[in-house]
Amino acid sequence: MTRPSGALDRNVCQAGSAALQWHERLALVVYSVVLVLLQVLLRRKLRQRAQQEPAYGQNVEERFGQYDTGLAPQGGYVWIHAVSLGETHAAATLLRQLRQALPGMRLLLTHGTATGRAAGKDLLLPGDVQVWQAWDTPGATRRFVARFRPQIGLLVETEVWPNLVRACHEAGVPVCLVNARMSGKSLRQTQRLRWLAAPAYRALSAVWAQTEEDARRLRVLGAPVDAVLGNLKFDTTPDARLLAQGQAQRQAVDKPVVLFASSRETEEQMLLEVLRAPQSWGAPSGRPDAKQQAAHPLASVQWLVVPRHPQRFDAVAALFESAGLSVSRRSVDGSGFAPADIWLGDSLGEMALYLGLADAALLGGSFAPLGGQNLIEAAACACPVVMGPHTFNFAQAAEMAQSEGAAFAVAGMAQAVRFVLQLVHNPQVLEDASSAAVAFAGRHQGAAQRTCDYVVGWCTGRGL
Repeated sequence: MTRPSGALDRNVCQAGSAALQWHERLALVVYSVVLVLLQVLLRRKLRQRAQQEPAYGQNVEERFGQYDTGLAPQGGYVWIHAVSLGETHAAATLLRQLRQALPGMRLLLTHGTATGRAAGKDLLLPGDVQVWQAWDTPGATRRFVARFRPQIGLLVETEVWPNLVRACHEAGVPVCLVNARMSGKSLRQTQRLRWLAAPAYRALSAVWAQTEEDARRLRVLGAPVDAVLGNLKFDTTPDARLLAQGQAQRQAVDKPVVLFASSRETEEQMLLEVLRAPQSWGAPSGRPDAKQQAAHPLASVQWLVVPRHPQRFDAVAALFESAGLSVSRRSVDGSGFAPADIWLGDSLGEMALYLGLADAALLGGSFAPLGGQNLIEAAACACPVVMGPHTFNFAQAAEMAQSEGAAFAVAGMAQAVRFVLQLVHNPQVLEDASSAAVAFAGRHQGAAQRTCDYVVGWCTGRGL
């Protein structure tokens, strides 16, 4: 990988320096008015979310560009915006490289979700600041930029907000999109709002994409894509302590453990319907060559379900219990699980433990049309993945994992259950898949260092 080129040495937001066309100005005005009016509903939603996740009720005014006077208003921050948990984990890999390359850098870290903010606290050093992402109104975003005066903004993956980008442009703050991705579905949706979205993408200072396909789609929107650097998530390291804890717990279980990782709305119901009617299973495509027919899915394996969103923990537990199944919750039963039909992983930040405990996993978000969740962490924990047909959010990673034997694609939940049962009851196939998963995760590392090189090159070229 070459060092950053002179292509980055341009005027800040050069692509977005031209005056907006009248229809683009009108779209931005309408959008801004709508966002201002929606502030009342946002406050109500935050109060409701805070009933289950108290963090949503804390520091609420930060979302509207009002900050505690105790927060130092010093400028010069390297600002990283990581909206949620996955983006925060990805940002952590880049941040480690940046701190080595830019000694003494001060971090401004922003988030949109409670899980992202909780994870982000562990990344802070003295002198760093962490606040909520400003709601995308002209007033809130301008107050955010004026208060913290970052040297550079690094938006992780997809977080391009029109007023936020414009406020930075007006203040002379370069904003770059790192680990950038754009699915075909997202491109189609964004193009329907092209008068609003295109100026924001054009105004970015630089974009570093995960894949060539991401780069192609982003260029359609006018984004200044400078390089394809790979996926930061390949550089994330599972928590060794949690992974070892899960592996130790696995030794005490007398049957295979199947994890439903980051399950999403409606997907637990899909699983429940299959568990209650195993005779309806379809034949999976390309299933392992298992000679032994799997037994009933509730008897032959231990099911472990970890919902993606913590506010759904109670609802998921109630769903299985209402069907007459016993549920053991980690939050209730402590370090281990009690004997039960379903183990419910209702804790935050412990996915490495659950992956260490599992022999194989179903990929949440891929059975409903939601685009799938990140499968790279599972691979790094030697846990092969069975995924449904909806993986458009991580299309290339899913394709590579499948081609390298670390993941298996099926048409739906019934096929997934049958496939995973046969997989975990075939020791040799399972061992081969686990080895392939670890190799897959290691083979595609390096994006963090490459991205750091480009960021540092940008900062150096600017004298930042």
